[in-house]
Amino acid sequence: MKQLIEKAENLMEALPYIRRFAGKTFVIKYGGHAMADERLKESFALDVIMLKSLGINTVIVHGGGPQINLTLKRYGIVSSFVKGMRVTDAETMAVVEMVLTGQVNREVVGYLNQHGGKAVGLSGKDGSLLVARKMYQDVCNEDGKVEHVDIGYVGDVIKVNTDLIRTLENARYTPVIAPIGVGAEGESYNINADLVAGRVAAALGAEKLILLTDIEGVKDKSGKLLSSIAVSDAHRLIEEESITGGMIPKVVCCVDALRDGIRKAHIIDGRVEHAVLLEIFTDGGVGTEILR
Repeated sequence: MKQLIEKAENLMEALPYIRRFAGKTFVIKYGGHAMADERLKESFALDVIMLKSLGINTVIVHGGGPQINLTLKRYGIVSSFVKGMRVTDAETMAVVEMVLTGQVNREVVGYLNQHGGKAVGLSGKDGSLLVARKMYQDVCNEDGKVEHVDIGYVGDVIKVNTDLIRTLENARYTPVIAPIGVGAEGESYNINADLVAGRVAAALGAEKLILLTDIEGVKDKSGKLLSSIAVSDAHRLIEEESITGGMIPKVVCCVDALRDGIRKAHIIDGRVEHAVLLEIFTDGGVGTEILR
């Protein structure tokens, strides 16, 4: 009986959050270990289906770096990187688009539908969903001058056409978006999935942007997990190098989305089962929330 009462208490803890978020939109960036582990894939699918059942609209943007690396290796194509960004020539772009839209997107959609969801896969080229332009990477040369390095078909999102997403939401479908953008001449662009998730969240006026990662969240210099930080804290933590490496673009993505109008951003540990539900519906959460 005690265990049953504890379960009821857990449900009651979630009640105010369910009331608050019904009818809202969450954008979730899905990637990392959560996409590779069968147990975590099922956990994520069930979380998304639960949110939809509670009247919360979910939009998923997925990555696919490991799958791209594996396929490029199979074709004998060697990738180079500039400040963490993959240099994407035409040959590489063809493989990236094939893997993201033809393999990873279908797998994510299939897994959601297999577990009782109603998911629809999209590329950023569908309905000109993600209009993009070429991105250059800024690099300091030996003289200390900043150079704009051409890294090929790597893009930045300049416009999100939300009509298609809204149509699917109204029909109670879950859009699953591959981070491929379309340029002015119809060319394809490889776009960072975190960046896409942030831009989509801002365009939709989302209640939350949630980034699944392979670490616990944002930590201070002592290694302590910070359950909640403000935008001003984020800038300070970057300046004092508490936030470093691959966490910097994730935090910057969240800060930009908050600046553009979303209410809250979350960086959570995708290695934890039901991480999405635990972050949203419990007082403690399992990651870091970033507030305006």
